[in-house]
Amino acid sequence: MKNFCVYTNTHKDKNLEMTNRVCRFLGEKGMQYSVRAKETKEPLPDVDCILVLGGDGTMLKAAREMESRKRVPLLGINLGTLGYLTEVEPDNVEAALTQLLEGDYELESRMMLNGTIYHKDGTKQEEWALNDIVIGRRGIQQVMNFNVYVNRKLLHKYLADGIIVTTPTGSTGYNLSAGGPIVEPGARLLVLTPICPHTMNQRSVVLSSEDEVVIEVPAGREGKKQCAAVNFDGYAVELQTGDAVRIVRSERTTEFIKLSKAGFLEILHKKMGDT
Repeated sequence: MKNFCVYTNTHKDKNLEMTNRVCRFLGEKGMQYSVRAKETKEPLPDVDCILVLGGDGTMLKAAREMESRKRVPLLGINLGTLGYLTEVEPDNVEAALTQLLEGDYELESRMMLNGTIYHKDGTKQEEWALNDIVIGRRGIQQVMNFNVYVNRKLLHKYLADGIIVTTPTGSTGYNLSAGGPIVEPGARLLVLTPICPHTMNQRSVVLSSEDEVVIEVPAGREGKKQCAAVNFDGYAVELQTGDAVRIVRSERTTEFIKLSKAGFLEILHKKMGDT
């Protein structure tokens, strides 16, 4: 690797201290680099590696911006809180970058989701997500009706605040907060988790990565129109009664650089702060 993009969340690195620190290190090692702020809309440059400075949200945005590009690997430097997706802590930046430049790393391929929105007017829109696709209520604080199909067969008619379909990577995000299971990130499966379902026995459903999930927005109580939104790793699209979202495993993947020799459970133990 010789050419890097330093992808910076300027809200978390307000004085650009970490950005300058990383750039200084790369320059001293004779590497080429460019700086790209998360908040800008400039296209990502053609590089060998993207160094992401921020938290999990910054990692997800960087992954989305590469959706139409070749699979450039990401290495996250944690400027957030838990940082499940980030590999490097601030105190260890120089040592981690040295290890990277020496080629002492592995590439870990993470599955992504493909979501196609079918609007009742006949139009459709295709999006991608590394973490999860979330369909939830919009506007008035009330529960919604959702019809969920798996492989064209009705799974359940949910009355809930929303539905999460997550990858293993996203299992430690919103899915975890909603009571869903934690999944080893290298696994190939989907997890469907209802958000605050109005029933006593509703649980997450673990599906094969080859399954197709369709979530419909039907009419609400007494035939009233429902207004919802589908969120792809932070990018939202409005929905209404008669719309549906088809979710399958994407052919695209995101490549993460893995420097640590620790396994998933060991890293999870550390991130969760257990002693």
